[in-house]
Amino acid sequence: MKQSDHNEIPFLIGVLGGTITTEDTDRIKTEDSSTTPFGEPSAALQNLDIGQTNVAFMARHGLPHAIAPHDINYRANLWTLYEASVSAIIAMYAVGAIANDLAIGDIVIPDQIIDYTWGREGSFNAKLGLNHFDFSEPFNPVVRQHLVSSAKESGHSVHTTATYGCTQGPRLETSAEIERLKRDGCDLVGMTAMPEAALARELNIPFGGICLIVNAAAGRGDGPIRHQEISLAIARNSANLLDIVGRAARELGDLLR
Repeated sequence: MKQSDHNEIPFLIGVLGGTITTEDTDRIKTEDSSTTPFGEPSAALQNLDIGQTNVAFMARHGLPHAIAPHDINYRANLWTLYEASVSAIIAMYAVGAIANDLAIGDIVIPDQIIDYTWGREGSFNAKLGLNHFDFSEPFNPVVRQHLVSSAKESGHSVHTTATYGCTQGPRLETSAEIERLKRDGCDLVGMTAMPEAALARELNIPFGGICLIVNAAAGRGDGPIRHQEISLAIARNSANLLDIVGRAARELGDLLR
């Protein structure tokens, strides 16, 4: 888990969040404004306390939550964390459940991704040069290990493997699309893990993801997906996810300091 050597001393764990944390403004201590060679990030980088652990937090959908998944400037967001010299990144995702053994409120630490997005700027090669990097394991195994161990230490039950299907958004999927994702081997569906994970790999920043199930995917539940039910699932279960993230960030910070 080697941090890129563009700055001298990496000092924080980066956290990428969206629906789960952007309205939790009482956690925000300070913020730094920034711009990048790729334009403006979704928001200023926040100096946030999560579980008594200080992290560099990027609100991927902006503050307030207003940027659609396909409109996020992923390159600017990741470059901002890179310029902050983060040692690793933990990304939080609110997702839909495809696999039969997943239920609303479950926490999942995925190990694979299938990318169904299109038209998103997904590489820094115009600035850093062409790099055909290995992406066999899209989530860093050491970051994953600390997320899993932090969940066990805190007593929270988690699913430790899953394939995340990343769709374009902002609309939710059709039932037929979800059936296709299931046939492809996807256990979860979300809209933002790509190109985040690939950009972090290109910058050589260890990257892991943790997911909160907030709805059954289209055709997998009892009826249409309602925003109110998603909001309720987040309100009821996000504290458990944040507890795990805080513990993992503290452990990773000690490891990589």
